[in-house]
Amino acid sequence: MTAHQAATAARRHQIAGAAVALLGELGYQATTFEAICNRAGLSSKRLITYHFSSKDELFAAVADQIVDNAETHMRAALEAATGARELLATVIRANVAFIADHLPQVLALQQILLNGGHGAWERHHVESLNRLAQLFTEGQRTGAFRPFDTQVMAAVLRASIDSVVPLLSAGIDPVLCGNELVELFDRATSARPYRGPQGEGTE
Repeated sequence: MTAHQAATAARRHQIAGAAVALLGELGYQATTFEAICNRAGLSSKRLITYHFSSKDELFAAVADQIVDNAETHMRAALEAATGARELLATVIRANVAFIADHLPQVLALQQILLNGGHGAWERHHVESLNRLAQLFTEGQRTGAFRPFDTQVMAAVLRASIDSVVPLLSAGIDPVLCGNELVELFDRATSARPYRGPQGEGTE
């Protein structure tokens, strides 16, 4: 990477970071180019429009940055997991932990989505669903998971993870939250019959 490319990447990261902070604190409507300029300490809005021609382009970059951060945050844990059931549990716990540790970023992303910025997130969402579906397919192939529609289960899992944001914002223990989701989806996917409190089987 040349010095110019490095400087450009650093400036884009600076602008996106200021946008994340404002979205999380003040909401979508207040995150104007002028406000971003002030938060980032830039001398002119032209320094933003040089790198991002529109809000949509900027918010797409914000989504990219958040996803990159999430993948970096979770990579080591996911690579260490062995077997489909352990990987499923690790995916859930790692996602919940990332949300808990990066609430401003996640809240910023929610602001984008709530205000019609689905294009900024759609590609990442589809990729996430595809990875989860592949995990379930592999687990079914090895006998770790029961037969079910992998795309439906992937969509339900993704929605369940995303729905814990208000709980974590309210202060719920992320470890407890992650463990509850792991238990729920282990029961939902396991090839082994679930035994109730008295050891009775369930259909």
